[in-house]
Amino acid sequence: MKKLLFEIGTEELPANYMPNILRDLEILARKKLQDARIPFGDVSALGTPRRLAVLVSDVEETQADNTEEFKGPAVNIAFKDGEPTKAAQGFARGKGVDVKDLVIRDNYIYAVRHTQGRPVAELLPRVLDEILNNIPFPNHMRWADFDFRFLRPIHWMVALFGSDVVPVSVTDVKSDRYTMGHRFLSNRKIEIPVADDYEKILEDNFVIVDQGKRKEMIHRQITELAQAEGGEVEIAPDLLEEVNYLVEYPTPLCGTFEEKYLALPEAAIITPMRDHQRYFPVRNRDGKLLNKFIAVRNGGSAFLENVIHGNERVLRARLSDAEFFFNEDRRQKLEDYEEKIKTVVFQEGLGNMYDKSQRLIQLVEMIHFNLQSRVPLEDLKRAARLSKCDLVTGMVTEFTELQGVMGREYARLDGEKKDICEGIFEHYLPRFAGDILPSTELGRILGIADKVDNIVATFSRGKAPTGSQDPFALRRQALGIINILLEGKMNLDMAKVTGAAVLLLKVPMEKVKDLVQQILEFIRLRFRNLLLEQKVRYDVIDAVFAEERNNDLYDLYLRVRALNEYVNGDKATAVIQAATRVNNLSNKAEIEIPVNESLLTAQAEKDLYVAVRKLDTEIIPLVIRCDYAGALNLLSELNEPVNKFFDDVMVMDKDEAVKNNRLSLLCQVKDLVNCVGDLSKIVM
Repeated sequence: MKKLLFEIGTEELPANYMPNILRDLEILARKKLQDARIPFGDVSALGTPRRLAVLVSDVEETQADNTEEFKGPAVNIAFKDGEPTKAAQGFARGKGVDVKDLVIRDNYIYAVRHTQGRPVAELLPRVLDEILNNIPFPNHMRWADFDFRFLRPIHWMVALFGSDVVPVSVTDVKSDRYTMGHRFLSNRKIEIPVADDYEKILEDNFVIVDQGKRKEMIHRQITELAQAEGGEVEIAPDLLEEVNYLVEYPTPLCGTFEEKYLALPEAAIITPMRDHQRYFPVRNRDGKLLNKFIAVRNGGSAFLENVIHGNERVLRARLSDAEFFFNEDRRQKLEDYEEKIKTVVFQEGLGNMYDKSQRLIQLVEMIHFNLQSRVPLEDLKRAARLSKCDLVTGMVTEFTELQGVMGREYARLDGEKKDICEGIFEHYLPRFAGDILPSTELGRILGIADKVDNIVATFSRGKAPTGSQDPFALRRQALGIINILLEGKMNLDMAKVTGAAVLLLKVPMEKVKDLVQQILEFIRLRFRNLLLEQKVRYDVIDAVFAEERNNDLYDLYLRVRALNEYVNGDKATAVIQAATRVNNLSNKAEIEIPVNESLLTAQAEKDLYVAVRKLDTEIIPLVIRCDYAGALNLLSELNEPVNKFFDDVMVMDKDEAVKNNRLSLLCQVKDLVNCVGDLSKIVM
């Protein structure tokens, strides 16, 4: 067994793409090796800013043998009087076997083909070429006059099977055993004698190729440096991930800035530091921001003072800008910017941000009423009015990441109520995958209103997401609505909210119904995917979502969780079998009419009617209280009377009145057994 190495050396790769690229590269490498029937051990995809690498351990030197079996025609067609017919001969010839080697089993003939494994060294050039040409990237580029497309231009390739070079070529680059060290600390060709030595040789040349090891180094280094400086580093996971793919050999440094800038709101300091310069903030033991920052250099410690000085100078300019914009913004109150947001276009043909804020005022009032919220309505409308005012402030114009953040700060400085200030910030949440959710009810209501308005406005322009294209991030906003409702345990009819948003946008009446339905289906699909990610059974989702009139997402969530747990219990099988029989027959009822007790003649149908009336009085209160687990647990009481009914009673009686009465009884049973979801859709 040998180790396989395939390294692709490139120009600088985008850091934010790297985690997904390496994940996909590992999956791709596994698949291509498996498709080639090459036995192997562990697969690792490694990456730095200018290289992608695959390391595969314990690769066998011989391909696995293969046995394939093909089913042919029936024996009576393949043979006549013991001799093979043209059908058998053609089948054998097509499968590459001798007709005498055909196997007879279960009255059919089979061709069994054995293929002996080839030397793996012969297969690897094609395998590596397929990996090279099929790595999924968010976008591609061409260079020089080559037709080949890749994320960035390729400068070298290393392909080793043990100590042997695997021939692979692309554009004008051919694989060999030479890689490149660190761009500044070891910028030269470096020989890799054998694949096993790859990581050690690169580390000796100032390249930590394992991103996991490199990330742990950065975390440890910046933590220790902050402690040495008398503070604690604030490590944002996304920033640590990005910095990890900006360096090949990390060295931390600590810089300072003037204490006068600490008078600015924290966000105005941290955003230029973290989002623009990729620096880590430092706090004291009490959590107060210090006038220090930590950066990570791609290189060693030589001339570190010069690097620190350069980073301090860049940050000083950024903070000076922030100070200027903050002071300029504070010359007037946040509400005074309301007139200016009329100059900011919302979406083409849909007015400006002032128009949007006016819609939000009406939309939050509608949501407030439907939720019977205890949030003071005037506070909610005030937050909606101020929510977009910071978009035209100097600070947000310069640092767009601070939308909502500076609105909160300026509202606080203006003396607005705390919930109004938080709502201005929280209505943008969540801003990205894994972001926090609004913590106040005011923020939740305003956030839902804002996202619904965004989705409805974009759909009304015919700009719904298609395939992987979602330029307005509507899928993220739909997920945001769902998560806010679930986190806040909010029972809100999304059909009413969506309908109100459509009307506020003055969509032509003839298009309203179809547009609302399209948006509800879009949100439901996001909700379905979220539930599947949470390991909810697909048939449980189908059962609950069968009631299309229910657009209360939190209620649907409670039903799904209760039913998902129930179907895995001991009582479920018998109830679902009974429910399926009931559904099959009750669907034949042309109309639902009240059950006429005088037409109930058989004892079994009388007993079923009594059981239904009894359970009806017990289950309905549970459903009203959303105690769906309790309601489901009572359904087993119907098993015996339902089964007895089907054993003893002819539902489709010749007497039309009796038949319809029995179908009506089954319709009542169906309503009971489907009190949480359509149980006939459950697969047992």
